[in-house]
Amino acid sequence: MILACTDPSAPSRAAVDWAEREARLRGLPMRTVQGTPPEPGQAKMIVYGVPRGSDAAGGPLGLRLADTVRAAGRPLVLVPDRTAPAHGSGTVLLATDARDPSADTIDFACDSARVRHALLHVVHAWSLPPCAAEWPFGVPERDRATWEDHEVQLLADVLRPWRERYPHVPMFEDVVLFTPAQALLHHAGSAALVVVGRRPGTRWDEAVRALLHRAACPVAVVPG
Repeated sequence: MILACTDPSAPSRAAVDWAEREARLRGLPMRTVQGTPPEPGQAKMIVYGVPRGSDAAGGPLGLRLADTVRAAGRPLVLVPDRTAPAHGSGTVLLATDARDPSADTIDFACDSARVRHALLHVVHAWSLPPCAAEWPFGVPERDRATWEDHEVQLLADVLRPWRERYPHVPMFEDVVLFTPAQALLHHAGSAALVVVGRRPGTRWDEAVRALLHRAACPVAVVPG
């Protein structure tokens, strides 16, 4: 089932509406509960409403939301209360680290794109190696291009088996020289759903906080 959690102290209608649409897309039953998500049981995902201006570190829900994200044993979809009923182009935006990919996160994103008949936009954010700081006049274009080509190949190798597993899901590979938060915020305005992996201590934690604070589309946090 899809489990929608409402909070009597915060707006949650958008979360319930999103959960109902998702349940219809996937042909699954939906259940609504009040308060903190219970043990997930047979739930495929948990949908949780987030008041405007919240993030995973502060805001109205503060540490309670952070604890909810960490404790969820299933994908947790955080739905801002400003989410539009038909927000975005239908694109599913996936944040992945081509050097340390999460199979659970990629599979959830692929399946979400499949049920929506949507494009899966896969973003891999990379940074220049430490040696780049030693160049007194900046990084030569040839070196930067070589490093970027390597990152592109890494992402292509990661997604190759998923293209075979989901042949009807179109995938766009996007390798960007940004932080994960910058990369996702740049594209979140045209996305119907953003999918990130939950790995404590990684840079994607920052991206989740930024998305909840500024974006208007649901964010799925998938335990890896």
